[in-house]
Amino acid sequence: MSNILSFLLVSPLVIAGLISFIPAKNTLLIKNIALISSSVIFVISLFLWVEFDESTSLFQFTETLFQSNIAQGSVFDGLNFVLGIDGISIFFVILSAFLTPICLLVGWQSVQNYVKEYCIAFLVLESFMIGVFEVLDLLLFYIFFESVLVPMFVIIGVWGSRERKIRAAYQFFLYTLFGSLLMLLSILLIYFQVGTFDLEVLYTTQWSESRELLLWLAFFASFAVKVPMIPVHIWLPEAHVEAPTAGSVILAGILLKLGTYGFIRFSIPMFPFACMYFTPLVMTLSVLAVVYVSLTTIRQVDLKKIIAYSSVAHMNFVTIGLFSQNIQGIEGSVLLMLSHGLVAPGLFLAIGVLYDRHKTRILRYYSGCGRVMPIYAFIFVFFTMANISLPGTSSFPGEFLIMIGIYQNNTFVTFLAATTMVLGGAYALWLCNRLIYGTFKPHFISTFSDINRREFFTFLPFIISIVWIGVYPEPFLNVMHCSCVNLLYQGY
Repeated sequence: MSNILSFLLVSPLVIAGLISFIPAKNTLLIKNIALISSSVIFVISLFLWVEFDESTSLFQFTETLFQSNIAQGSVFDGLNFVLGIDGISIFFVILSAFLTPICLLVGWQSVQNYVKEYCIAFLVLESFMIGVFEVLDLLLFYIFFESVLVPMFVIIGVWGSRERKIRAAYQFFLYTLFGSLLMLLSILLIYFQVGTFDLEVLYTTQWSESRELLLWLAFFASFAVKVPMIPVHIWLPEAHVEAPTAGSVILAGILLKLGTYGFIRFSIPMFPFACMYFTPLVMTLSVLAVVYVSLTTIRQVDLKKIIAYSSVAHMNFVTIGLFSQNIQGIEGSVLLMLSHGLVAPGLFLAIGVLYDRHKTRILRYYSGCGRVMPIYAFIFVFFTMANISLPGTSSFPGEFLIMIGIYQNNTFVTFLAATTMVLGGAYALWLCNRLIYGTFKPHFISTFSDINRREFFTFLPFIISIVWIGVYPEPFLNVMHCSCVNLLYQGY
Protein backbone atom coordinates (compact mmCIF):
# COMPACT_ATOMS: atom_id res chain seq x y z
CA MET A 1 0.00 0.00 0.00
CA SER A 2 2.97 2.35 0.40
CA ASN A 3 3.22 2.99 -3.37
CA ILE A 4 -0.41 2.66 -4.37
CA LEU A 5 -0.81 6.33 -5.37
CA SER A 6 2.20 6.31 -7.67
CA PHE A 7 0.98 3.00 -9.13
CA LEU A 8 -2.45 4.51 -9.91
CA LEU A 9 -0.76 7.54 -11.45
CA VAL A 10 1.81 5.77 -13.61
CA SER A 11 0.14 2.48 -14.60
CA PRO A 12 -2.31 3.99 -17.17
CA LEU A 13 0.66 5.64 -18.89
CA VAL A 14 2.57 2.35 -18.91
CA ILE A 15 -0.42 0.50 -20.41
CA ALA A 16 -0.82 3.26 -23.02
CA GLY A 17 2.87 2.87 -23.89
CA LEU A 18 2.49 -0.89 -24.31
CA ILE A 19 -0.56 -0.45 -26.54
CA SER A 20 1.38 1.96 -28.75
CA PHE A 21 3.64 -0.95 -29.81
CA ILE A 22 0.71 -3.18 -30.86
CA PRO A 23 -0.22 -3.01 -34.57
CA ALA A 24 -3.35 -0.91 -35.09
CA LYS A 25 -5.09 -3.74 -36.99
CA ASN A 26 -5.29 -5.85 -33.79
CA THR A 27 -8.22 -3.84 -32.53
CA LEU A 28 -9.76 -6.59 -30.38
CA LEU A 29 -6.47 -7.19 -28.54
CA ILE A 30 -6.03 -3.45 -27.96
CA LYS A 31 -9.56 -3.10 -26.60
CA ASN A 32 -9.17 -6.08 -24.29
CA ILE A 33 -5.85 -4.89 -22.89
CA ALA A 34 -7.17 -1.37 -22.29
CA LEU A 35 -10.44 -2.53 -20.72
CA ILE A 36 -8.95 -5.24 -18.50
CA SER A 37 -6.04 -3.09 -17.31
CA SER A 38 -8.26 -0.08 -16.53
CA SER A 39 -10.68 -2.36 -14.67
CA VAL A 40 -7.79 -3.73 -12.59
CA ILE A 41 -6.68 -0.17 -11.82
CA PHE A 42 -10.21 0.60 -10.58
CA VAL A 43 -10.23 -2.46 -8.32
CA ILE A 44 -6.85 -1.47 -6.89
CA SER A 45 -8.12 2.07 -6.25
CA LEU A 46 -10.83 0.62 -3.99
CA PHE A 47 -8.08 -0.46 -1.57
CA LEU A 48 -7.57 3.24 -0.83
CA TRP A 49 -11.06 3.28 0.67
CA VAL A 50 -10.56 -0.03 2.51
CA GLU A 51 -7.32 1.15 4.17
CA PHE A 52 -8.35 4.78 4.70
CA ASP A 53 -8.26 6.12 8.27
CA GLU A 54 -11.47 8.10 8.85
CA SER A 55 -10.31 9.54 12.19
CA THR A 56 -7.78 12.03 10.80
CA SER A 57 -7.77 14.95 8.39
CA LEU A 58 -4.11 14.45 7.46
CA PHE A 59 -3.08 13.43 3.96
CA GLN A 60 -2.66 9.68 3.75
CA PHE A 61 -0.68 7.23 1.56
CA THR A 62 1.83 10.06 1.05
CA GLU A 63 4.78 9.48 -1.27
CA THR A 64 7.67 11.68 -2.35
CA LEU A 65 8.77 10.76 -5.86
CA PHE A 66 11.58 13.31 -6.01
CA GLN A 67 12.86 16.29 -4.05
CA SER A 68 13.40 19.87 -5.15
CA ASN A 69 17.22 19.68 -5.06
CA ILE A 70 17.24 18.24 -8.59
CA ALA A 71 17.14 21.79 -9.97
CA GLN A 72 18.76 24.14 -7.51
CA GLY A 73 18.87 27.78 -8.42
CA SER A 74 15.82 27.72 -10.71
CA VAL A 75 12.09 28.10 -10.21
CA PHE A 76 11.91 24.31 -9.96
CA ASP A 77 14.03 24.46 -6.82
CA GLY A 78 10.77 24.64 -4.85
CA LEU A 79 9.21 21.70 -6.67
CA ASN A 80 8.43 18.49 -4.78
CA PHE A 81 6.64 15.62 -6.47
CA VAL A 82 4.60 14.63 -3.42
CA LEU A 83 1.45 12.52 -3.60
CA GLY A 84 -1.27 12.16 -0.98
CA ILE A 85 -5.03 12.02 -0.56
CA ASP A 86 -7.52 13.05 2.10
CA GLY A 87 -11.19 12.27 2.70
CA ILE A 88 -12.26 14.51 -0.16
CA SER A 89 -9.85 13.63 -2.96
CA ILE A 90 -10.10 9.86 -2.37
CA PHE A 91 -13.56 9.67 -3.94
CA PHE A 92 -12.49 11.53 -7.08
CA VAL A 93 -9.48 9.27 -7.56
CA ILE A 94 -11.82 6.26 -7.35
CA LEU A 95 -14.38 7.96 -9.62
CA SER A 96 -11.70 8.65 -12.26
CA ALA A 97 -10.63 5.00 -12.17
CA PHE A 98 -14.28 3.90 -12.34
CA LEU A 99 -15.29 5.98 -15.36
CA THR A 100 -12.32 5.08 -17.57
CA PRO A 101 -13.28 1.42 -18.23
CA ILE A 102 -16.87 2.61 -18.72
CA CYS A 103 -15.69 4.99 -21.46
CA LEU A 104 -13.70 2.22 -23.13
CA LEU A 105 -16.73 -0.07 -22.98
CA VAL A 106 -18.99 2.62 -24.47
CA GLY A 107 -16.80 2.89 -27.57
CA TRP A 108 -16.48 -0.88 -27.98
CA GLN A 109 -18.72 -0.93 -31.07
CA SER A 110 -19.37 2.73 -31.88
CA VAL A 111 -15.68 3.63 -32.40
CA GLN A 112 -14.47 2.06 -35.63
CA ASN A 113 -11.65 4.42 -36.64
CA TYR A 114 -8.37 4.96 -34.79
CA VAL A 115 -9.26 2.44 -32.07
CA LYS A 116 -5.67 2.26 -30.87
CA GLU A 117 -5.42 6.02 -30.46
CA TYR A 118 -8.84 6.09 -28.78
CA CYS A 119 -7.70 3.69 -26.04
CA ILE A 120 -4.39 5.49 -25.58
CA ALA A 121 -6.14 8.87 -25.26
CA PHE A 122 -8.43 7.66 -22.46
CA LEU A 123 -5.62 5.92 -20.57
CA VAL A 124 -3.46 9.05 -20.72
CA LEU A 125 -6.45 11.15 -19.65
CA GLU A 126 -7.03 8.81 -16.70
CA SER A 127 -3.47 9.30 -15.51
CA PHE A 128 -3.72 13.08 -15.72
CA MET A 129 -7.07 13.13 -13.88
CA ILE A 130 -5.74 10.95 -11.07
CA GLY A 131 -2.68 13.21 -10.89
CA VAL A 132 -4.87 16.28 -10.34
CA PHE A 133 -6.41 14.74 -7.23
CA GLU A 134 -3.20 13.20 -5.85
CA VAL A 135 -0.45 15.82 -6.11
CA LEU A 136 0.32 18.02 -3.09
CA ASP A 137 2.39 20.55 -5.01
CA LEU A 138 0.87 23.71 -6.42
CA LEU A 139 2.89 23.83 -9.66
CA LEU A 140 2.38 20.11 -10.36
CA PHE A 141 -1.34 20.58 -9.77
CA TYR A 142 -1.36 23.28 -12.43
CA ILE A 143 0.55 21.02 -14.83
CA PHE A 144 -1.90 18.14 -14.42
CA PHE A 145 -4.83 20.57 -14.30
CA GLU A 146 -3.96 21.83 -17.78
CA SER A 147 -2.65 18.53 -19.16
CA VAL A 148 -6.14 17.02 -19.18
CA LEU A 149 -6.99 19.49 -21.96
CA VAL A 150 -4.71 17.76 -24.47
CA PRO A 151 -6.25 14.25 -24.60
CA MET A 152 -9.74 15.74 -24.22
CA PHE A 153 -9.07 18.08 -27.15
CA VAL A 154 -8.07 15.06 -29.26
CA ILE A 155 -11.12 13.04 -28.14
CA ILE A 156 -13.55 15.79 -29.13
CA GLY A 157 -11.76 16.74 -32.35
CA VAL A 158 -11.18 13.21 -33.71
CA TRP A 159 -14.13 11.15 -32.45
CA GLY A 160 -16.72 13.91 -32.20
CA SER A 161 -20.09 13.23 -33.74
CA ARG A 162 -20.80 16.24 -35.96
CA GLU A 163 -19.18 18.69 -38.36
CA ARG A 164 -18.62 21.37 -35.67
CA LYS A 165 -16.39 19.10 -33.58
CA ILE A 166 -13.14 20.91 -34.49
CA ARG A 167 -14.64 24.26 -33.52
CA ALA A 168 -15.94 22.80 -30.26
CA ALA A 169 -12.54 21.27 -29.46
CA TYR A 170 -10.75 24.58 -29.97
CA GLN A 171 -13.41 26.44 -27.99
CA PHE A 172 -13.05 24.01 -25.08
CA PHE A 173 -9.25 24.19 -25.18
CA LEU A 174 -8.89 27.96 -25.49
CA TYR A 175 -11.57 28.89 -22.94
CA THR A 176 -10.08 26.73 -20.24
CA LEU A 177 -6.44 27.48 -21.12
CA PHE A 178 -6.76 31.26 -21.15
CA GLY A 179 -8.78 31.11 -17.95
CA SER A 180 -5.80 29.48 -16.24
CA LEU A 181 -3.10 31.92 -17.32
CA LEU A 182 -3.83 34.23 -14.39
CA MET A 183 -3.53 31.28 -12.04
CA LEU A 184 -0.10 30.45 -13.46
CA LEU A 185 1.08 34.01 -12.86
CA SER A 186 -0.26 33.90 -9.31
CA ILE A 187 1.51 30.56 -8.69
CA LEU A 188 4.81 32.16 -9.72
CA LEU A 189 4.08 35.13 -7.45
CA ILE A 190 3.43 32.73 -4.56
CA TYR A 191 6.73 30.97 -5.21
CA PHE A 192 8.76 34.20 -5.25
CA GLN A 193 7.22 35.19 -1.91
CA VAL A 194 7.25 31.82 -0.11
CA GLY A 195 9.96 29.88 -1.95
CA THR A 196 8.04 26.63 -2.27
CA PHE A 197 5.05 25.03 -3.97
CA ASP A 198 4.36 22.65 -1.08
CA LEU A 199 0.66 22.83 -0.17
CA GLU A 200 1.12 22.02 3.50
CA VAL A 201 3.52 24.96 3.81
CA LEU A 202 1.25 27.28 1.81
CA TYR A 203 -1.70 26.44 4.07
CA THR A 204 0.16 28.10 6.95
CA THR A 205 1.35 31.14 4.98
CA GLN A 206 -0.02 34.56 5.86
CA TRP A 207 -0.70 37.07 3.08
CA SER A 208 -1.29 40.79 3.07
CA GLU A 209 -4.90 41.74 2.59
CA SER A 210 -4.53 43.22 -0.90
CA ARG A 211 -2.28 40.41 -2.14
CA GLU A 212 -4.67 37.75 -0.86
CA LEU A 213 -7.58 39.36 -2.69
CA LEU A 214 -5.60 39.50 -5.95
CA LEU A 215 -4.41 35.90 -5.64
CA TRP A 216 -7.94 34.70 -4.92
CA LEU A 217 -9.27 36.47 -8.01
CA ALA A 218 -6.53 34.92 -10.16
CA PHE A 219 -7.39 31.41 -8.96
CA PHE A 220 -11.09 32.17 -9.28
CA ALA A 221 -10.66 33.13 -12.95
CA SER A 222 -9.34 29.63 -13.66
CA PHE A 223 -11.73 27.63 -11.51
CA ALA A 224 -14.82 29.57 -12.64
CA VAL A 225 -14.20 28.53 -16.26
CA LYS A 226 -13.87 24.90 -15.25
CA VAL A 227 -17.07 24.84 -13.12
CA PRO A 228 -18.33 26.60 -15.39
CA MET A 229 -19.90 29.78 -13.99
CA ILE A 230 -21.73 32.53 -15.85
CA PRO A 231 -20.65 34.19 -18.15
CA VAL A 232 -17.83 31.74 -19.07
CA HIS A 233 -20.08 28.70 -19.49
CA ILE A 234 -20.60 28.85 -23.26
CA TRP A 235 -17.92 26.27 -24.06
CA LEU A 236 -19.59 23.44 -22.13
CA PRO A 237 -22.82 22.83 -24.13
CA GLU A 238 -20.88 23.05 -27.39
CA ALA A 239 -18.22 20.61 -26.16
CA HIS A 240 -20.84 18.15 -24.89
CA VAL A 241 -22.86 18.19 -28.09
CA GLU A 242 -19.87 17.62 -30.34
CA ALA A 243 -18.00 15.14 -28.12
CA PRO A 244 -18.52 11.37 -28.47
CA THR A 245 -20.58 9.70 -25.76
CA ALA A 246 -17.49 8.61 -23.83
CA GLY A 247 -16.10 12.14 -24.03
CA SER A 248 -19.30 13.55 -22.54
CA VAL A 249 -19.17 10.93 -19.78
CA ILE A 250 -15.66 11.90 -18.70
CA LEU A 251 -16.33 15.62 -19.20
CA ALA A 252 -19.41 15.57 -16.96
CA GLY A 253 -18.08 12.99 -14.53
CA ILE A 254 -14.61 14.39 -13.78
CA LEU A 255 -13.56 17.51 -15.70
CA LEU A 256 -16.45 19.63 -14.37
CA LYS A 257 -15.29 18.75 -10.84
CA LEU A 258 -11.84 20.26 -11.35
CA GLY A 259 -13.07 23.80 -10.73
CA THR A 260 -14.97 23.04 -7.53
CA TYR A 261 -12.11 20.79 -6.38
CA GLY A 262 -9.77 23.73 -6.92
CA PHE A 263 -11.92 25.85 -4.59
CA ILE A 264 -11.73 23.09 -1.97
CA ARG A 265 -8.01 22.43 -2.24
CA PHE A 266 -6.68 25.97 -2.77
CA SER A 267 -9.04 28.95 -2.62
CA ILE A 268 -10.78 28.19 0.69
CA PRO A 269 -7.81 26.99 2.81
CA MET A 270 -5.12 29.28 1.33
CA PHE A 271 -7.09 32.54 1.10
CA PRO A 272 -9.62 32.49 3.98
CA PHE A 273 -10.08 36.27 4.22
CA ALA A 274 -10.63 36.61 0.48
CA CYS A 275 -13.18 33.77 0.53
CA MET A 276 -15.18 35.63 3.18
CA TYR A 277 -14.80 38.89 1.27
CA PHE A 278 -15.90 37.48 -2.10
CA THR A 279 -18.65 35.15 -0.84
CA PRO A 280 -21.40 37.59 -1.99
CA LEU A 281 -19.85 37.62 -5.49
CA VAL A 282 -19.76 33.80 -5.67
CA MET A 283 -23.29 33.49 -4.31
CA THR A 284 -24.61 36.05 -6.81
CA LEU A 285 -22.96 34.41 -9.83
CA SER A 286 -24.02 30.93 -8.69
CA VAL A 287 -27.65 31.85 -8.08
CA LEU A 288 -27.82 33.64 -11.43
CA ALA A 289 -26.41 30.55 -13.11
CA VAL A 290 -28.85 28.21 -11.35
CA VAL A 291 -31.89 30.23 -12.42
CA TYR A 292 -30.73 31.41 -15.87
CA VAL A 293 -29.31 28.07 -16.99
CA SER A 294 -32.37 26.17 -15.77
CA LEU A 295 -34.62 28.45 -17.82
CA THR A 296 -32.29 28.06 -20.80
CA THR A 297 -32.45 24.28 -20.49
CA ILE A 298 -36.23 24.24 -20.92
CA ARG A 299 -36.01 25.66 -24.44
CA GLN A 300 -33.31 23.30 -25.77
CA VAL A 301 -34.14 20.73 -28.47
CA ASP A 302 -30.87 18.76 -28.50
CA LEU A 303 -30.85 15.92 -25.97
CA LYS A 304 -27.20 16.45 -25.04
CA LYS A 305 -27.60 20.20 -24.60
CA ILE A 306 -30.42 19.63 -22.12
CA ILE A 307 -28.17 17.49 -19.91
CA ALA A 308 -25.18 19.81 -20.46
CA TYR A 309 -27.08 22.90 -19.28
CA SER A 310 -28.50 20.99 -16.32
CA SER A 311 -24.91 20.10 -15.36
CA VAL A 312 -24.05 23.81 -15.25
CA ALA A 313 -26.96 24.39 -12.86
CA HIS A 314 -25.92 21.51 -10.59
CA MET A 315 -22.26 22.55 -10.42
CA ASN A 316 -23.18 26.13 -9.53
CA PHE A 317 -25.39 24.72 -6.80
CA VAL A 318 -22.23 23.00 -5.53
CA THR A 319 -20.35 26.32 -5.36
CA ILE A 320 -23.18 27.78 -3.26
CA GLY A 321 -22.65 25.01 -0.73
CA LEU A 322 -18.86 25.40 -0.73
CA PHE A 323 -19.15 29.07 0.25
CA SER A 324 -21.91 28.55 2.82
CA GLN A 325 -19.23 28.66 5.56
CA ASN A 326 -20.49 25.67 7.53
CA ILE A 327 -19.89 21.94 7.62
CA GLN A 328 -23.31 20.94 6.26
CA GLY A 329 -22.87 23.01 3.12
CA ILE A 330 -19.33 21.78 2.45
CA GLU A 331 -20.12 18.09 3.02
CA GLY A 332 -23.28 18.43 0.92
CA SER A 333 -21.25 19.99 -1.90
CA VAL A 334 -18.68 17.18 -1.93
CA LEU A 335 -21.46 14.59 -1.85
CA LEU A 336 -23.33 16.34 -4.68
CA MET A 337 -20.13 16.49 -6.74
CA LEU A 338 -19.77 12.74 -6.32
CA SER A 339 -23.43 12.17 -7.15
CA HIS A 340 -23.26 14.35 -10.25
CA GLY A 341 -20.25 12.31 -11.35
CA LEU A 342 -22.59 9.31 -11.52
CA VAL A 343 -25.94 10.77 -12.59
CA ALA A 344 -24.80 13.02 -15.47
CA PRO A 345 -22.63 10.30 -17.10
CA GLY A 346 -25.58 7.91 -16.78
CA LEU A 347 -27.82 10.35 -18.66
CA PHE A 348 -25.21 10.90 -21.37
CA LEU A 349 -24.87 7.13 -21.74
CA ALA A 350 -28.64 6.85 -22.12
CA ILE A 351 -28.65 9.50 -24.83
CA GLY A 352 -25.70 7.78 -26.48
CA VAL A 353 -27.78 4.59 -26.77
CA LEU A 354 -30.32 6.45 -28.92
CA TYR A 355 -27.65 8.21 -30.96
CA ASP A 356 -25.79 4.97 -31.74
CA ARG A 357 -29.00 3.53 -33.19
CA HIS A 358 -30.55 6.50 -35.00
CA LYS A 359 -27.73 9.07 -35.46
CA THR A 360 -29.76 12.02 -34.21
CA ARG A 361 -30.21 13.77 -30.87
CA ILE A 362 -33.02 16.13 -31.91
CA LEU A 363 -35.87 15.61 -29.48
CA ARG A 364 -38.71 16.06 -31.97
CA TYR A 365 -37.82 12.78 -33.72
CA TYR A 366 -38.34 10.71 -30.59
CA SER A 367 -41.56 9.90 -28.77
CA GLY A 368 -43.13 6.87 -27.15
CA CYS A 369 -39.81 5.06 -26.57
CA GLY A 370 -41.33 3.36 -23.53
CA ARG A 371 -43.58 1.30 -25.79
CA VAL A 372 -40.77 -0.23 -27.82
CA MET A 373 -37.80 0.04 -25.41
CA PRO A 374 -39.17 -0.84 -21.93
CA ILE A 375 -35.82 -1.59 -20.23
CA TYR A 376 -34.33 1.57 -21.67
CA ALA A 377 -37.38 3.54 -20.52
CA PHE A 378 -36.96 2.29 -16.93
CA ILE A 379 -33.27 3.24 -16.91
CA PHE A 380 -33.90 6.70 -18.37
CA VAL A 381 -36.68 7.44 -15.90
CA PHE A 382 -34.42 6.30 -13.04
CA PHE A 383 -31.61 8.67 -14.06
CA THR A 384 -34.16 11.47 -14.55
CA MET A 385 -35.43 11.00 -11.01
CA ALA A 386 -31.85 11.03 -9.73
CA ASN A 387 -31.18 14.22 -11.69
CA ILE A 388 -34.04 16.02 -9.92
CA SER A 389 -32.87 14.71 -6.52
CA LEU A 390 -35.71 12.34 -5.75
CA PRO A 391 -35.36 11.00 -2.16
CA GLY A 392 -33.60 7.66 -2.28
CA THR A 393 -31.23 8.74 -5.04
CA SER A 394 -27.69 10.05 -4.60
CA SER A 395 -28.40 13.73 -5.30
CA PHE A 396 -30.95 14.11 -2.51
CA PRO A 397 -28.66 13.98 0.58
CA GLY A 398 -26.16 16.34 -1.07
CA GLU A 399 -28.73 18.96 -2.07
CA PHE A 400 -30.52 18.63 1.28
CA LEU A 401 -27.30 19.30 3.21
CA ILE A 402 -26.49 22.27 0.97
CA MET A 403 -29.92 23.77 1.59
CA ILE A 404 -29.45 23.36 5.35
CA GLY A 405 -26.04 24.99 5.11
CA ILE A 406 -27.24 27.98 3.08
CA TYR A 407 -30.29 28.51 5.28
CA GLN A 408 -28.08 29.10 8.33
CA ASN A 409 -26.52 32.14 6.65
CA ASN A 410 -28.89 33.60 4.08
CA THR A 411 -32.55 32.70 3.69
CA PHE A 412 -32.92 34.81 0.52
CA VAL A 413 -30.15 32.89 -1.26
CA THR A 414 -31.77 29.69 0.00
CA PHE A 415 -35.06 30.66 -1.61
CA LEU A 416 -33.43 31.51 -4.94
CA ALA A 417 -31.29 28.36 -4.91
CA ALA A 418 -34.36 26.26 -4.16
CA THR A 419 -35.85 27.32 -7.49
CA THR A 420 -33.50 24.80 -9.11
CA MET A 421 -35.67 22.04 -7.67
CA VAL A 422 -38.77 23.46 -9.37
CA LEU A 423 -37.06 24.39 -12.63
CA GLY A 424 -35.02 21.19 -12.64
CA GLY A 425 -38.20 19.17 -12.27
CA ALA A 426 -39.74 21.16 -15.11
CA TYR A 427 -37.07 20.48 -17.75
CA ALA A 428 -36.24 16.96 -16.60
CA LEU A 429 -39.83 15.71 -16.47
CA TRP A 430 -40.64 17.56 -19.70
CA LEU A 431 -37.78 15.74 -21.41
CA CYS A 432 -38.76 12.39 -19.92
CA ASN A 433 -42.40 12.81 -20.88
CA ARG A 434 -41.64 13.70 -24.51
CA LEU A 435 -39.02 11.00 -24.93
CA ILE A 436 -40.49 8.00 -23.10
CA TYR A 437 -44.21 8.65 -23.32
CA GLY A 438 -46.36 10.33 -25.94
CA THR A 439 -47.36 9.21 -29.43
CA PHE A 440 -45.06 6.95 -31.37
CA LYS A 441 -43.65 8.61 -34.56
CA PRO A 442 -42.99 5.86 -37.12
CA HIS A 443 -42.71 8.38 -39.99
CA PHE A 444 -39.44 9.62 -38.39
CA ILE A 445 -38.02 6.43 -36.86
CA SER A 446 -39.75 3.16 -37.63
CA THR A 447 -37.49 0.57 -35.99
CA PHE A 448 -36.34 0.46 -32.40
CA SER A 449 -34.27 -2.03 -30.41
CA ASP A 450 -33.95 -2.18 -26.64
CA ILE A 451 -30.59 -2.07 -24.88
CA ASN A 452 -28.30 -5.06 -25.29
CA ARG A 453 -26.35 -6.96 -22.64
CA ARG A 454 -23.21 -4.82 -22.93
CA GLU A 455 -25.21 -1.62 -22.48
CA PHE A 456 -27.16 -3.07 -19.54
CA PHE A 457 -23.99 -3.97 -17.63
CA THR A 458 -22.63 -0.53 -18.41
CA PHE A 459 -25.62 1.07 -16.67
CA LEU A 460 -25.77 -1.36 -13.76
CA PRO A 461 -22.87 -0.02 -11.62
CA PHE A 462 -24.25 3.53 -11.97
CA ILE A 463 -27.68 2.42 -10.77
CA ILE A 464 -26.25 0.51 -7.80
CA SER A 465 -24.00 3.42 -6.76
CA ILE A 466 -26.77 6.03 -7.05
CA VAL A 467 -29.15 3.99 -4.90
CA TRP A 468 -26.40 3.23 -2.37
CA ILE A 469 -25.48 6.89 -1.85
CA GLY A 470 -29.14 7.92 -1.77
CA VAL A 471 -30.23 5.30 0.77
CA TYR A 472 -27.08 4.96 2.90
CA PRO A 473 -24.67 7.93 2.47
CA GLU A 474 -23.03 7.43 5.88
CA PRO A 475 -19.92 5.55 4.61
CA PHE A 476 -19.16 8.46 2.28
CA LEU A 477 -19.87 11.16 4.87
CA ASN A 478 -17.75 9.41 7.49
CA VAL A 479 -14.72 9.37 5.21
CA MET A 480 -15.00 13.04 4.20
CA HIS A 481 -16.06 14.42 7.60
CA CYS A 482 -12.64 15.08 9.19
CA SER A 483 -11.26 16.59 5.97
CA CYS A 484 -14.30 18.85 5.58
CA VAL A 485 -14.06 19.98 9.23
CA ASN A 486 -10.37 20.76 8.70
CA LEU A 487 -11.21 22.67 5.51
CA LEU A 488 -13.80 24.69 7.44
CA TYR A 489 -11.27 25.40 10.20
CA GLN A 490 -8.58 26.48 7.71
CA GLY A 491 -10.87 28.54 5.51
CA TYR A 492 -13.46 30.14 7.74
